[in-house]
Order: sequence, then C-alpha cells, then structure tokens
Amino acid sequence: MAGVKVSVALVLVVLISISFKGKEVSAQAHHVVGFDRGWDPDSDINSWLSGRLFRVGDKIWFTYSAAQESVLELQSLEDFLTCDLANPIRTYTDGLNHISLDREGIRYFTSGNPISCKNGLKLHLNVQPPEKNESRNTTFTIATAPTSPSVSTKLNQLTYLLFFGLLHSYIV
Repeated sequence: MAGVKVSVALVLVVLISISFKGKEVSAQAHHVVGFDRGWDPDSDINSWLSGRLFRVGDKIWFTYSAAQESVLELQSLEDFLTCDLANPIRTYTDGLNHISLDREGIRYFTSGNPISCKNGLKLHLNVQPPEKNESRNTTFTIATAPTSPSVSTKLNQLTYLLFFGLLHSYIV
C-alpha cells in the first residue's frame, strides 16, 4: 500500500510540473515565530530571530493564546521601542495568524499586551527582496512543455484524465 501512495505522489508531482508549462515557481519560507512556544512571553524571540532571513513572498506565523495575547503591527521604530500601542497598523487576535511579507522594508510586530511588549515580546523584521533564481536553492524552473499546440493540448487532456483516474482509484 505504501508503494502505491509513493507512486501516486510521484505522479502528482509530475502532473503539477507539467501544468506549470515552464513558469518559474518560487518556494516561500514559512516562519513560525518563537520556536515551539510560539508568540509567548516566555519565548526567546531574539534567539529565534537570530540568523533568519526574511524575503518578499515569505510568511510569518504567530501562534498564541488568544485569551492572553495578541499581535500588533506598528508603524514606526519609535512606537516599537517605546511600546506605544495606541495606533497599530493591524491587530491580530485569533490565536493563529499568518502574515504574508508582500513588500520589502522594515516591519514591526509587538504583543498587544503592554507588559509583554515592555518585557520584550516584539519582533523587528527587515524584509529583503526576493532572491534571484540562480542563487536560491529552493527556487526552480520547470522545463517548458512541447510547443506544438496539438501535442500540448493532447498532453493536457491526458494529464487531467490520468490525474482524475489515479485520484479516483486512490480514494476508492
């Protein structure tokens, strides 16, 4: 049974690769803030942050007890340093939030609890531009599909037929 699952997974990867038809695909990094403790006053956020690189397209994840904590995004370094929580850009209160890093620049996140903020539960990110394809190991380019319209049309039809056939046999 395990061999069938591996085969199905391999076929799905090939089918997805074919469906991209030569488009560049860039991997995103998902950063869960605070190691296993998450966004918590007992987390060592500075240790977690050490050596991490954040790029446009990455996501950061905050996990926390919604009853005790929240996450605020602040506008300025001054607000960040003084824990001035009066005018946040955004407030996150769900207990599990992901934030897309969609632009370059500095981002400031703090606890919504003033005491936790003053005790260091805050995160200062410098978001870098996306890395060029040649130098990032997690970025790759899929080979282009055949250029003949009749071949690629038949290939796409066959791909979808094969995909749904395998999916059906895997589920049943």
